[in-house]
Amino acid sequence: MVKEPILPAHFKERYAQILGNKNGEFLKYCALPLKKTIRINTLKVNDAARFAKELQAKGWNLEKIPWCDYAFNISGIEPGKTYEYFLGQIYVQEAASLIPAIVLNPEENDFVYDMCSAPGSKTTHLAQIMNNKGCIVANDISYKRLKALGFNIELTGTLNVVVTEGDGTRAKTDERFDKILIDAPCSCDGTVRKDWKALSRWNPKACRFMAQRQKQLLKVAAKALKSGGTLVYSTCTLSPEEDEGVIDFALNGLGLEIQPIKLNGLKSSDCMTGWEDKEFDERVKNCLRIWPQDNDTEGFFVAKFKKI
Repeated sequence: MVKEPILPAHFKERYAQILGNKNGEFLKYCALPLKKTIRINTLKVNDAARFAKELQAKGWNLEKIPWCDYAFNISGIEPGKTYEYFLGQIYVQEAASLIPAIVLNPEENDFVYDMCSAPGSKTTHLAQIMNNKGCIVANDISYKRLKALGFNIELTGTLNVVVTEGDGTRAKTDERFDKILIDAPCSCDGTVRKDWKALSRWNPKACRFMAQRQKQLLKVAAKALKSGGTLVYSTCTLSPEEDEGVIDFALNGLGLEIQPIKLNGLKSSDCMTGWEDKEFDERVKNCLRIWPQDNDTEGFFVAKFKKI
């Protein structure tokens, strides 16, 4: 039986209030080890299905991720220490983290802006979907994190990326990009299965602070997106302020229209239409709120917009 870990009091109170009698299951999954997941890199592997069979023949235990044909849960082996990893044939990436790039679904000739790109899981995934064509501007505020991005770009054989360093909230670009991804910096409480220390920095004040920064990123992105273009916003937090609260803000005055999201095999939960004394726009129901217990993954949140 999994023991309930020691949690910050504010954290326990918040999610007990949100989840009610489902809170016990949430806490149970928070304490469970996170499954390891690999994405087969089709920039270096021609046939992902055949390559998966070859890995299984070597004794790899693979379980297909329902919403991604080239991604698998893996057990019994440390994928980051394998020959295939160092050749860039596989990339270690959490299963829920695959969703934003799949939802954005860039085409080969698109001009894409990845506003908060480091360390590069989603950037290299976008490049894979684009078959190394078109162009991705991969930006991040942190030079240290950009080093990891550069390593992963080189490792995966990604060729269609221009790397920039800067504060995304201060970018000044009007109607330039076909598609934009904001995998926003957040309070990260959805990642506790991977890094329990994330909760040592967690508090409601931090959630509110991050929400203001996320809103500013969306304001800048809305200006930078072409009319008719697609914007995907994602976080690895379950905080309503940073998820539905930010989407409520985006739907009022930024010229963005929410789009429904459906991925085969992916389970999601009802989005929140209000929190504390704030009521949210009913259209937030079109977003994906993913609790750890929904798919045995990290906690995650994804929204998709079209610029009117």
